[in-house]
Amino acid sequence: MYLIPSLLTLLFVVLQLFDPVIIREQLESKTYDLRLRLKNFVRQTPPAKDIVIVAIDDKSIEDIGRWPWGRDVMADLINKISAATPKVIGIDILFTERESPETDNKLAEAIRKAGNVVLATAFDVPQGRKVLALPKDVPDFLWDSAFMEVRSQKGIKWKDFAVRAEKVKASLPEFSTVATLGHVYTMPDMDGSQRWEILSLSYGEDCYPQLALQIARIALGIPVKDMILYGGVGIGLGTGFIRTDLWGRGGINYQGKEHSFPYISASDIIRGRGAAETLKGKIVLVGTSALATYDQKVTPFSANMPGVEKNANVVENVLLNNFIGKSPGVMELAVIILTGIFLGLTLPKLKAVASAFIAAGFILLYIAACCYLLIYQNLWANLLYPVTNMFGIFTIITVTKFFHEEKKSKEIRQMFSSYVSPKIVKELIENPDKAGLGGERRVVTILFSDVIGFTSLSERRQPEEVVTLLNEYLKEMADIIFRWDGTLDKFVGDEIMAIWGAPVDQPDHAELALRCALDMSAKLDKLQNIWKGKGSEILDVGIGINTGEVIIGNIGAPGKKMDYTAIGDHVNLAARVEKLTRQYGTRILITENTFKYVEPMIAKGLFGHLEFRGRECAKVKGKEKEVKIFELKGVK
Repeated sequence: MYLIPSLLTLLFVVLQLFDPVIIREQLESKTYDLRLRLKNFVRQTPPAKDIVIVAIDDKSIEDIGRWPWGRDVMADLINKISAATPKVIGIDILFTERESPETDNKLAEAIRKAGNVVLATAFDVPQGRKVLALPKDVPDFLWDSAFMEVRSQKGIKWKDFAVRAEKVKASLPEFSTVATLGHVYTMPDMDGSQRWEILSLSYGEDCYPQLALQIARIALGIPVKDMILYGGVGIGLGTGFIRTDLWGRGGINYQGKEHSFPYISASDIIRGRGAAETLKGKIVLVGTSALATYDQKVTPFSANMPGVEKNANVVENVLLNNFIGKSPGVMELAVIILTGIFLGLTLPKLKAVASAFIAAGFILLYIAACCYLLIYQNLWANLLYPVTNMFGIFTIITVTKFFHEEKKSKEIRQMFSSYVSPKIVKELIENPDKAGLGGERRVVTILFSDVIGFTSLSERRQPEEVVTLLNEYLKEMADIIFRWDGTLDKFVGDEIMAIWGAPVDQPDHAELALRCALDMSAKLDKLQNIWKGKGSEILDVGIGINTGEVIIGNIGAPGKKMDYTAIGDHVNLAARVEKLTRQYGTRILITENTFKYVEPMIAKGLFGHLEFRGRECAKVKGKEKEVKIFELKGVK
């Protein structure tokens, strides 16, 4: 039972170490999304007031005309936004193709005049980790927007993990040379959801910041020379530091669904409908939100978030330095190993309810810890592997115990159903440890019953008649023994051996044996009357009872023949006392050992309708010391 939990724990340790992408991005990410929504519900923070989205929405397209708009319209939009003196204008739109010299110049002049425009730049990143040749003729305007300083950290081969592009598709040179550039490459997870933002991207020998990072830098008034990339660790931004993973990514801490930030329709600004005044001192992001523009992103909160609002979330994350970080996995490994060892060793010893309570407690405690880390520490700890390991151990142990107990119950039922009453069998199944199959010392009361004169009866009657008569007698006696919760040890020809006090504990074992003996005697009287009426042979019996310590258990030849029985001097004494019934002409004799157990009840008057007649000490065959015996009779 300990092997499978150990192997399961080892499996999840390996999974945690290697963290397969298909599990991380298809399964674990779903638990992350739920926690992120819980975070948004429990600790809702209002969006930054100085971030505003100017959206080219359905209303704007209906008002101005179909998309894409002419460069002169875009120039007019930028001029009117710039006139409101925002901190920065981030444009999440590519201008890669020429329109006309006149309109292109108008747009370039509007960008130059604003002086605080950040333009989106597209990079093409190939699939896989293929070796890329250094690009030729990298335009100067692209270099101007690269990280001016890149530092490697000792022991971190970050270049092996960095996202590398092989091509760039920037806006036209006349636009790019008068603006700051930021890349807009995104790498959604396998399920299509955008959970991460690549804050730095490698192209050739240089690294380039993301669009939202550039927007936030300008909004904070930090010069580009004070934006330093620490490969595989994070980004220094002025006096602040933004942590990233080895890939240069930060987990996007979304405000919620789309429209979590204030939106202004672009057509309202172009038409002069009073919206521009609200942009003073703001961080303005310009982008498309109309469905026909096809710039919708899938996020943990929405399947239809405009790309410009995704960037607004990233800008806020940079400003507040509250990206979601991924746990390095040390905590998860410790939880997997420690809970695996504890549950694997503890649960097999407990019953199902206690096991479920402990396993559920550990699972809920870890889930609560993971939720706390995400909600209050912005840390994504792996939930799937530790929880699945704990649940798997509980399930495997429970199922294994179930089948083991079913097998044991079947064995107990097969073994004891012919020995004891259904009541005792049920108790043994519920408490199999009481069976004592391996052998133990226990104080019990033993009853022997033997038919008087059976040998001569067998000689003068036909075998069929003898067997019929004996079966009738033995059946009635067995029923009475079961009625008094005795263990029918064995039939030896016409002899019956029964035990009280095993396999289950019976504090009143002596009393039960005596009452059973009286019941057997009374039943025999009735049978004798029936046999008289039939004219058949009449059986009579002697019953001997003794109490004492015996060795009891499953005794025999393993794999061949095993019987649950008792052995020892006190068993032999009971058998010898039964033989004395002929000598004293009585049906039931008990030893002083048994009498001592019921004597307190007799003194208190709790053992009525019985008569005990002390006999002299008798010499029992096989015993040097004499044993005092008592005759037992029922009183009508």
